[in-house]
Amino acid sequence: MFHNKHILIIVENLPVPFDRRVWQEATTLKENGAKVSIICPKMKGYTASYESIDDIEIYRHPLPHEARGAMGYLLEYGYALFWEFVISWKIFFKKRFHVIHGCNPPDLIFLVALWFKLFGVKYVFDHHDINPELYIAKYGKKGFFYKLMLLFERLTYATADYSIATNESYKEIAIRRGKMDETKIQVIRSGPKLDRLKLLAPDKKFLNGRKYLVGYVGVIGEQEGIDLLLESVKYIVSFRQDIQFAIVGGGTDLDKLKQLCSEMGLDKYVDFYGRTPDDLMIAILNSSDICVNPDKPTEMNNLSTMNKIMEYMALKKPIVQFDLKEGRFSAQEASLYAMCGDTKDFAEKIMQLVDNPDMRMKMAEYGYDRVINKLSWDFECVKLVKFYSRVFS
Repeated sequence: MFHNKHILIIVENLPVPFDRRVWQEATTLKENGAKVSIICPKMKGYTASYESIDDIEIYRHPLPHEARGAMGYLLEYGYALFWEFVISWKIFFKKRFHVIHGCNPPDLIFLVALWFKLFGVKYVFDHHDINPELYIAKYGKKGFFYKLMLLFERLTYATADYSIATNESYKEIAIRRGKMDETKIQVIRSGPKLDRLKLLAPDKKFLNGRKYLVGYVGVIGEQEGIDLLLESVKYIVSFRQDIQFAIVGGGTDLDKLKQLCSEMGLDKYVDFYGRTPDDLMIAILNSSDICVNPDKPTEMNNLSTMNKIMEYMALKKPIVQFDLKEGRFSAQEASLYAMCGDTKDFAEKIMQLVDNPDMRMKMAEYGYDRVINKLSWDFECVKLVKFYSRVFS
């Protein structure tokens, strides 16, 4: 369908193929005839400067570190932009591309795309995170840098020929704040690819001799609420000691939260696995009786679709999360919803599910059916192909 078309995908915050949404988009476009190249950072486990996987060329650049604070982000983003600019020209001279597909954060990739628009290259903005709200979630304030985030977002939409929103909340932001023509926006959710998320028999080694396992997978940062989850664990173990917790994922706050866990005396109840290969992550989730999403009740999390929710559902796991708009849309009856920020209520919901196997099974079946018949990548990839048919028309 897209023969003789070349698409360059730029992603700054995660390596590929570790970034599952980006990899699913890339493989779908490649399967439909496009040549796909990707620029992304080098991170743990993904350090080759160049790699070709399934005929998709991946160019990875170094990053100084995972940023913290204004100067840290300035250094990281400046470094990334430099390499994105240099490698983009290298790819362009090797084989001209027709579209730059930029995945935020940050909302700065338009600075690379602007130069190539002079040569007729189109810019597609793939909106993964709402950065102004992310800034508030991290720092709890507005001010100069918040206004700067709004400016970068507005300039991104002004540069983009088309945009992709991960849900209806993001589409509304594209229209209201980005002033984007609604006909140029396509909602494409981060539906899981089912051939990756295989149902497996549970492995009791992850339970550390306990009866039940509660699993989490995701980024370990400030806004993900792992500190709130630890508060819930502390409440639970004051009543019972038959539940083990498995936390899978890496991020800037991993060491800080492991230290907090130790200070709270929870080390024997909580295992931090860090960033793991897919097979280990899937084995841990398959062994879990319940999966959790303790995302803090910020506006960023309220309006964002979390990949982990649909991955839990695809593995037939009932969920406990705080009552946030897009989380409730994704999971519906597959989840129990704690009052926002109430760690005691979150803990009570976990114990309620642990003690009700029939409820767990009913919720798990509902979630699995919802993913299989409505939310998987099998449905979303069709939207991506139709969208790119418009981009190339």
